[in-house]
Amino acid sequence: MIRIVAVKLLQAVPVILIISILAFLLLSLLPGDPAMIIAGDQASPAAIEQVRRQLGLDRSFLEQLGIWLFNLARGNFGSSLILNQSVLSAVGERLPVTLSLAALSIGFTIPVGVFLGSLAAYFRRTWIDSAVMTVALLGVSIPAFWIAILGVILFSVQLGWVPSSGFAPISQGVGRWFASMALPALILSLFQIGFLARMTRSAMLDVLSQDYIRTARAKGLSEWRTVGKHALRNALILIITATGILLSAAIGGSVIIEQVFALPGIGRMVVQAIMARDYPLVQGTMLILGFTFVMINLIVDILYTLADPRVRHD
Repeated sequence: MIRIVAVKLLQAVPVILIISILAFLLLSLLPGDPAMIIAGDQASPAAIEQVRRQLGLDRSFLEQLGIWLFNLARGNFGSSLILNQSVLSAVGERLPVTLSLAALSIGFTIPVGVFLGSLAAYFRRTWIDSAVMTVALLGVSIPAFWIAILGVILFSVQLGWVPSSGFAPISQGVGRWFASMALPALILSLFQIGFLARMTRSAMLDVLSQDYIRTARAKGLSEWRTVGKHALRNALILIITATGILLSAAIGGSVIIEQVFALPGIGRMVVQAIMARDYPLVQGTMLILGFTFVMINLIVDILYTLADPRVRHD
């Protein structure tokens, strides 16, 4: 297992290097003069030149790239122009909010999505299958921002069950934290539940048609053990794949949800940085999120091995 993890880490190194270069190219490939955009339309030539020196835009492309990679190797991701703090500090302050939102949405998604997908596969070609797949299709089709607005109107304004905006850290109490995150996480999980239910149904249909499932039934095993222990266990590979994809999608989808519910997370910070032309903050945040997605894929690869030894590479 240690050897497999080491190999996966080595394979992730070139991917991280490519992400680093792409994050750097974000600033250089933008149309116009980034220094002029950041300084503003009314800025003097001296002010624009000062911004250009601050960003290192007065150097050649290769020099800028070398400085960027050198700073990254030292753990320096740059400094925000609007927050007056380092990118790592800004991300560190907002990361718990985004991770709370993503983790809670996945906590809703996995049991519900796997259950609905398994139910649809077991009762395939019946009204139950059709109903579950219809709900799953609605979940992946309806825009998240529209559902979020309706959710605020219904559950916050009309019923008053949960706050309409804001974030309560878990240090203030699990109840307050859950109340502030439940509705955003539930809405974020709607797309994920639909996607996971469809993936689980597909995986379960393939497994339920295998000979060993018919043999288990012929031996007199209960349907619970046959479906729950044998079928679902062998469908885990595809489910783990879908879960890894959904966790990345949850972090990316937090941009919309954080805006609607005014959650002080990474997604909202990136939108504000883009609107304010804070390119160092956008660059650094993109790079950190890229690292996060690489690590998620690495964890998924390791879980493959734990779930099914047949995928191990000699």
